[in-house]
Amino acid sequence: MASKTITIRVPKELSDQLDRLALSMRRSKSFLVTEALASYVALNAWQVEQIEKGLAEARSGAPGVPQADVEAWVRSSRTLNERPKPVPKP
Repeated sequence: MASKTITIRVPKELSDQLDRLALSMRRSKSFLVTEALASYVALNAWQVEQIEKGLAEARSGAPGVPQADVEAWVRSSRTLNERPKPVPKP
């Protein structure tokens, strides 16, 4: 895979932590930063994609779950009287 050099500025404490971690893991700082950045980008790309899908669905006029039903379900979560997951209403 081709690579590209980027430059970032980080707090000294973070840089020191990265130094220690790289030493203890016997990995380069570049390797650790690349792994962390790849994980961050993948997670956030997935989250943005899911938000965009949800917004598109909400705008489409498709059946949805009323906000009050969702709120009641969330409030009941992990209680003795937990409600079943609400289902979309036409």
